Amino acid sequence: MSTPGSVIVVGGGPAGMVCGLLLARAGVRVTVLEKHDDFFRDFRGDTVHPSTLTLLDELGLGPAFDQLPYSKLERVRVPVRGGWDVVVADLTRLRLARPYIAMTPQWDFLNVLAAAGEAEPTFSLRMGTECLELLRSGGRVVGVRCRTRDGEEELRADLVIGCDGRTSGVRADALLPLTELPVRFDAWWFRLPTEVNVGSSLLPRTGPGSVFVMIPRRGYVQAARLIPKGSDAELRAAGIGALREAIAGAAPELADAASGLEWDEVKLLDVRVDRLRRWWAPGLLCIGDAAHAMSPAGGVGVNLAVQDGVATARLLAAPLLHGRLTDADLEAVQRRREFAARVTQAGQQLVHRGIDVLLTGGSALEIPSGAAAVLRRLSWLTAVPAYLVGVGVRPEHAPAFARR
Repeated sequence: MSTPGSVIVVGGGPAGMVCGLLLARAGVRVTVLEKHDDFFRDFRGDTVHPSTLTLLDELGLGPAFDQLPYSKLERVRVPVRGGWDVVVADLTRLRLARPYIAMTPQWDFLNVLAAAGEAEPTFSLRMGTECLELLRSGGRVVGVRCRTRDGEEELRADLVIGCDGRTSGVRADALLPLTELPVRFDAWWFRLPTEVNVGSSLLPRTGPGSVFVMIPRRGYVQAARLIPKGSDAELRAAGIGALREAIAGAAPELADAASGLEWDEVKLLDVRVDRLRRWWAPGLLCIGDAAHAMSPAGGVGVNLAVQDGVATARLLAAPLLHGRLTDADLEAVQRRREFAARVTQAGQQLVHRGIDVLLTGGSALEIPSGAAAVLRRLSWLTAVPAYLVGVGVRPEHAPAFARR
């Protein structure tokens, strides 16, 4: 048998950990570099979609995931003119073993993947190791120079996979061509501790000039307020009382929870949507947010990143193991995953137009009563958006070599 190929994965997020685990289960020597000492980062994508839950079951990791504390997000409800809500997306209608989005801290999800990786003899996870630059030889990437607790070090491999997120240093170093799509809003993320029962539905809410998304969690609501891009400093100058009042106006049942909110609990997310025109260079491949940054709309970024990781492992394991990886193999990954990224971003852009209208026009988010009546009468229609969000445009399944 040929000597296994070697891969360096830069970034221990969902794309990097899934890709690294699957490649290791194929027998490829994988080193995952994560610049932080742990996975704990608040307000990362905490959504584990039905297609990702299916993947975990295929990998034999369902029981480990079920040991984590998580809440289930089953529906999306939107207000109707007249003061009631209607379901616009119902994940329980999906014919899947797990027809819901699991809401759990991302660090717990990543720890499950890390523990599975440790069981593979060809998998290595190096925490506290930051990639500084790419190493090149003969016109191709051959490794990375990184900073560790003990100083700088050079690591070499047959392939470097950039999974270091929307501000990817790998893609910047590689000078890969980037297309940026317009986004006119940012997001404030914060938690509202509450024992109020807000159900298992995502709740978009609006007030005068305010757009909120309320996500039910265990013991609290994870909330986002969408704000015009670049307005963070101006809105903070208005005082925390203005934010508390806006929350109470949009979601009166959370007024008490909002009364204790302070500015140091409100984190700014600079919303970006972009994509690489070419995801690869000789010896290098970018996937996940490093290849296509998503907005928070639909919470689909983690799902797409995971599916990128699965497709990468499935398509590249054999070429790596047999020492015959080519540029055509890297291009094949982009061909497989680019369509899903483009369609998803196009859908997000449509949602963004509606958000822009709400932020600039001061109108409320409400479905006309006639449209609501159709959804109530033909409730099976709610499975369509549920599938697009929960499963995605081109779902990936674990290859046979990775199943347990």
